[in-house]
Amino acid sequence: MVQSPVRTQESDDIGIASSLRSTELGRSSFIAPPLVSKETTNLATANTGWGGLNLPTSRLFGTDGIRGRAGDLLTAPLALQIGFWAGHILRSQMVPTGRSQAAALGPVVIGQDSRQSGNMLAMALSAGLNAAGLDVWNLGLCPTPGVAYLTNASEAIGGVMVSASHNPPDDNGIKFFGSNGSKLALALQEQIEAALRGKSTLAINDNGRYGQHYYRSELLNDYLTAIQQPLSKAALPLQGMRIVLDLAWGAAVHLAPEAFRSLGASVICLHDQPDGSRINVNCGSTHLGALQAAVKMHHADMGFAFDGDADRVLAVDASGRVVDGDYILYLWGQTLRQSEQLPGNTIVATVMSNLGFERAWEKQGGTLIRAAVGDQYVHAEMLRHGSVLGGEQSGHILCSHYGVSGDGLLTALHLASLVQQSGVSLTTLVDQSFQTYPQRLQNVRVEDRDRRLHWQNCDPLQQAIAQAEADMGDRGRVLVRASGTEPLIRVMVEAATADLVTYWTETLVAVVQQYLVA
Repeated sequence: MVQSPVRTQESDDIGIASSLRSTELGRSSFIAPPLVSKETTNLATANTGWGGLNLPTSRLFGTDGIRGRAGDLLTAPLALQIGFWAGHILRSQMVPTGRSQAAALGPVVIGQDSRQSGNMLAMALSAGLNAAGLDVWNLGLCPTPGVAYLTNASEAIGGVMVSASHNPPDDNGIKFFGSNGSKLALALQEQIEAALRGKSTLAINDNGRYGQHYYRSELLNDYLTAIQQPLSKAALPLQGMRIVLDLAWGAAVHLAPEAFRSLGASVICLHDQPDGSRINVNCGSTHLGALQAAVKMHHADMGFAFDGDADRVLAVDASGRVVDGDYILYLWGQTLRQSEQLPGNTIVATVMSNLGFERAWEKQGGTLIRAAVGDQYVHAEMLRHGSVLGGEQSGHILCSHYGVSGDGLLTALHLASLVQQSGVSLTTLVDQSFQTYPQRLQNVRVEDRDRRLHWQNCDPLQQAIAQAEADMGDRGRVLVRASGTEPLIRVMVEAATADLVTYWTETLVAVVQQYLVA
């Protein structure tokens, strides 16, 4: 059990600038969130929340929290108010315990990746949570799944991660976890957003209690122990393996090398310092070239590339071939099935997963259930069907036997372990698994948020999609969707032949560029 800090510790002073740079979506004047004594708030403005914040008309919360450009959408005043309202909403979920309300309230766990805007947002969030009467345990630099695990393993009533995952350095994000370590329920996200827009019906009692701020980076040792423990039946389960890690200048730079080395692996690291100005830039899980070259140069058994917050991972075999989330699910699923730990032989994937994976898994008597893109949707389907394994092609894998959230580091350790136990190489295991259908994913940048989120209203695009589907029939499929984390429309075409994929991808992308970008 994670222990609380000593109560005599002095709280850390958190300074918030009284004057902030004026931006399009955040005003320079700073107005503290109100503390309304025993009254119900009911503000009527449409898009302007407390503090004069002009918010976009579209939803703030996407598939992975609130994400946008730091200093534009994500400002310190907005983060402070997010913390304030989230704190009160988390408090409202607490069941009375017979103790005083102050004594019954657990802390909120906060972590961040290496982005330069991370301290600004984390401190503002902490100040808002403190103003709502909640203590904050600040982990500092850590993977997102570390926040999820420690929230679940302690008496915390919630967790917050400040990260934009795989996005460029100038972006950032805020995502919340409930007390069980899962992504905060949609209904509670909606309550936070309603409060930010001045439409809250939440009664706020000002009891004069303010929370304290504690630095708790030592708790990450508990997380590291927890993800290693299932593999520690043998003293050094990865002994003799040579593994390259691309750490993307991000959240896993300290923990990932330690985890692999302590289990016996020989580790070569790339991009292994926390550098917020270069996080994800030409490295990590979205740019595998450096990892592929390093694996071949060092004659490594395999390599792993994490994204900025280390909640996802992609692998590379000894030949430099990419082993994506579909292959990881297939191989891990086989291992769990053989040990009778995969209920119903069911795996939950997403609409992006390859048809080759689906048909190969079904040929073995398994069931593949497809969810919408986003780990929260995968998790929801896992709960609905009683599945223990699910994930995304992008490398976001959830296995409820071992964790409460998608965890790139945990996934990488288990994949390396199952390769070691198989007695053959990762290359051989992939060769023996399945052949993918030709698939192409192309992103089109659409800055106009309303056009992007309402792309379904574009009649020429809908007509082009219908024409592609009619032409390919059961030989292929089309998926067009707005990214929930970046200003992109994603066009994916998968078909029995590469020619069909190329033709229809280029056709659909041209339509998106003509009607949505202009």
